[in-house]
Amino acid sequence: MNTAYPQLLDWMRAEGPRLLVALSGGVDSSLLAAAATDALGSGVLCVTARSALHPQEEQEQASSLAKQLGCAHRFIDAGEFEQDAVRANGPERCYHCKRHIGQALITLALKENLGQVIEGSNADDDPDRRPGARAVSELGLRSPLAELGMGKAQVRALAKARGLPNWNRPASACLATRIPSGEALEESRLKRIEQAEAAMRSLFLGREGAMRVRDHGRLARLELEPAEFEMLCADPLLRGCVYEALIEIGYAQACLDLNGFRSGSMDVAQKKQENEDG
Repeated sequence: MNTAYPQLLDWMRAEGPRLLVALSGGVDSSLLAAAATDALGSGVLCVTARSALHPQEEQEQASSLAKQLGCAHRFIDAGEFEQDAVRANGPERCYHCKRHIGQALITLALKENLGQVIEGSNADDDPDRRPGARAVSELGLRSPLAELGMGKAQVRALAKARGLPNWNRPASACLATRIPSGEALEESRLKRIEQAEAAMRSLFLGREGAMRVRDHGRLARLELEPAEFEMLCADPLLRGCVYEALIEIGYAQACLDLNGFRSGSMDVAQKKQENEDG
């Protein structure tokens, strides 16, 4: 692990002896949970927020990882989806969501005498594209990976060396990012997206790379990385299976995005529309 992992352990010890780790189930927060547990042992509590905004699979992964690490783990119902500013799905949705969850974690940390709350932003995360980063800063949450200059590639390498099972898990994001900004979030729609992406993974799309099903009401727009895009285009049987799965889940139409997977593509489309309207 070279010197990077020992540096992360030193960071944990300096901030200990007790920490609360916001554990989403992704590779970034999983590495934090592992390092905190390695450094502080029973002084660590990992906490996962239950929410309609995140797939059930991620919550199960978080629980499984905590068991593997042998660290204390707890679910909380932060209630961020009940907030009007979150359900409205405006440009500041991520800020309001992150702030609400962060406040819940701080309250729990104070109650349990855990001291600092840490979360998994890394050095590659762009604050300008992540309104939630402002909430993290305002609340005083700490981001060890970003503070130590660790980007995604290094995080994955450290997670692999540490033996974490999700070291190569494709990057994810909350399900609200699949819905155009400004369209109110409904739990049934979020569940449909969750089911659609699970169906695509069952067809081996998005297992090795990032994949999104963007929800445009009756239309599902599928974004794939280059290799899987080419595989789908070359295989009419697979295309038929994809189409049938999306229709069965509740969409009336399905299409393949010619630009492929793009993180934040809904935001790009929204800004383009705003510029044209202006």
